This record gives sequence, C-alpha cells and structure tokens, in this order.
Amino acid sequence: MSKKNKIIYWIATIWLALGMTSTGIVQIIKMKEEADMMAHLGYPLYFLTIIGVWKILGVITILIPKFPLLKEWAYAGFFFAMSGAIFSHFAVGDSGIAYFGPTLLLVLTVTSWYFRPDERRTVI
Repeated sequence: MSKKNKIIYWIATIWLALGMTSTGIVQIIKMKEEADMMAHLGYPLYFLTIIGVWKILGVITILIPKFPLLKEWAYAGFFFAMSGAIFSHFAVGDSGIAYFGPTLLLVLTVTSWYFRPDERRTVI
C-alpha cells in the first residue's frame, strides 16, 4: 500500500470514527434535537439507542487491529445506516442541509473501506 493511500485511509477513518462516535453519543443520550429529528422522520425513540450503540461498536471494530470480517460488517452497517438516513430525509421532504451529515459520513465510510490496508481486508 502506498504512503498516499495510507494517509487517505487514516484521514477518512479518523474523521469517520469521530463523526460516528459523536453522533452515536448524542443518540444514546437522546439529545432533544436528535429525538425531535427521529420523531420528524417517523421513527420510534428507541431507534436512537439501537443506532447509537451500533455506531460506537462499529467505530471500535474499524479501529482495532485484526478481525477483517467483523470490519466488513461494521462498514456495511455504517453504509446502511447513512444511506437509510439520506433516504429518510428525502422521504419526508427535508431541505438540502439535512443531507449534509449523513452524506459526509457515507462518503467517509466508502473512502475508508476502499483505502483500507491489506491486513484489514477479508480474503475470500
């Protein structure tokens, strides 16, 4: 893996980890803005806890060494959660600003996954 690709991977992965951790925490503590948004999107409040916990576990998984198959699952979970968030905002007719956070996290997820080192890939 080239030095450039390692730099891209680690920048994307660190920003992804920070974004998922921060949003996961505000979801777990059910911050008022998050609770209001979930209600606006039509989801039950308990989804915040489920999504928040899975985000934190996903961050731990992509940052620790080894377990390449588990990392694939974490990346897939991030992809599904963020693409689902984008679609949810679209479904209720939200304005463009509502798409920024989930779209950024989706791009960081794909970038981190694409540039991950060989030892973090599954061999199938």
